[in-house]
Amino acid sequence: MRRRALIIGGAVVAFGVGVGLWASGGDGGGSSVASPSASPGARTGPSPSPTPSPTRSYPMSEAPRTIPAVREHTSARGPGWRPRPSYRVVVSDAELGDEGRLIAGELGLTYAGERGDVREGDVRLALNGDEGADPESYAMTVRGGRVTISGPAEAGVFYGTRTLKQEVRGGGTAPEGVVRDEPAKPVRALMLDIARKPYSADWIEDRVRELGDLKFNQLGLHFSDDQGFRIQSDTHPEIVSREHLTKAQVRRIVRLAASRHITVVPEIDSPGHLGAVLDAHPELKLRDVQGVAARGAVDISDPDAAEIVDDLLGEYAELFPGGPWHLGGDEYLALMVSDPEGSYPQLATDARESYGPDAGIADLATGWLNDRADTVRALGRTPLAWNDGFYRSTTFPPDRDIQVAYWTGKEIGAREPAGYLEAGRKVVNYNDEFLYYVLGEPQTFVYPTGERIYEQWTPRVLRGTDPVPARYDAQILGGSFAVWGDLPRSQTQEQVAAGIRMPLRATVQKLWDPDPPVLSWPEFRALADKVG
Repeated sequence: MRRRALIIGGAVVAFGVGVGLWASGGDGGGSSVASPSASPGARTGPSPSPTPSPTRSYPMSEAPRTIPAVREHTSARGPGWRPRPSYRVVVSDAELGDEGRLIAGELGLTYAGERGDVREGDVRLALNGDEGADPESYAMTVRGGRVTISGPAEAGVFYGTRTLKQEVRGGGTAPEGVVRDEPAKPVRALMLDIARKPYSADWIEDRVRELGDLKFNQLGLHFSDDQGFRIQSDTHPEIVSREHLTKAQVRRIVRLAASRHITVVPEIDSPGHLGAVLDAHPELKLRDVQGVAARGAVDISDPDAAEIVDDLLGEYAELFPGGPWHLGGDEYLALMVSDPEGSYPQLATDARESYGPDAGIADLATGWLNDRADTVRALGRTPLAWNDGFYRSTTFPPDRDIQVAYWTGKEIGAREPAGYLEAGRKVVNYNDEFLYYVLGEPQTFVYPTGERIYEQWTPRVLRGTDPVPARYDAQILGGSFAVWGDLPRSQTQEQVAAGIRMPLRATVQKLWDPDPPVLSWPEFRALADKVG
């Protein structure tokens, strides 16, 4: 009769006789693993079938400590894997060449390309053909002095290489056993306001590398606002600010992001926050009954206003090939005054003519949002808009496929997050009480801390500190940490990078696994210092 050993809280509980176990790793090649141990930072999977172990000299492995934490680790007896210059990275599928070259360079290994032979110390990357699995999932088996990382798609395999990289950084060795891992949420984002505070292309590229290592998968660029328009334009060069990114620089950022499986999501906010565009086209400014222009607001009753915005949306579609497109839609000043119809009679008249005698300015703004959604939808994109661009009491709603970027409950006519979810809308969490890093801390904003995110926030906490009911969880696609440049000189870009370092790590931990973390905040912070 064999003996099964299970490590619980550092103690070994034995049953029967004999020592050590073999089990299949389930990735096609088998793995030297033992019955699972409850290791910090990971949940354990089902107990594998026991077979003889090749060694009695090693203790059970502990789960790797990474950011975000792996969700499942099956322990095993063995020395683990440690990189050596003579070891190879090989791929079973040519599509994984970029991932293979990257991890080989990072760990000082030799990239050997697509190979079928097996050598000591190999790191093998493979696609497993599981079409029904989450494309961002992966399995990593450390067994017999070799590592195999497999997944249904390139993204999952890439994330497996990030886990391996952090294991080596943190402890020098990838522990024996099998990791099975996947994210809880499909949207894990950082948004940068580069309109009010321009950042260098090199700085943005550094953030892309940081995001990739942390398994983020989106980078939002808010590049048009009242203070600046920060990307080169060929259709309307007159609107571009002196400090801006060239298209060549943006293409390089997008390529780098794609190599890290990060989608760059553009935002040209309208019909508000268009000040930089309107400075070059004052004829399109919204003016009240006294002729006073509303800062940043375009006159949505003027067809020329729609034309210039659609020109820009079409121009940048080639530059940003990803799926999501942020349309903005927030803080249209015509709807932020006490008497919109009296202040802007031309909008009220156009609303009635366009949408019927009972229509108001909110209907006209909703029609604008839907028209812009039509524009990006025709370009193969999925529209997204801020929650305060979804107005109450309109004669018709925003299109159903426009996703809600929920950030505030402070707007006029505010409604609870559940109102959007009850309507069946998909939501991305930008909760401004946890996830807004607003330069200079204007109004009531304070710089968010990683500790507060780590201990109090989850993707279901859309507003304030109370979560929405669990039945809505599937509609919450994920979340985004956001850096806003309201007072752009308050911090240098280096200070911004330092300030958001721990909040980013806390955010991705809760997007990857929203359950209470195993590590305490001091332990998590110390881990971040070790693994990067």
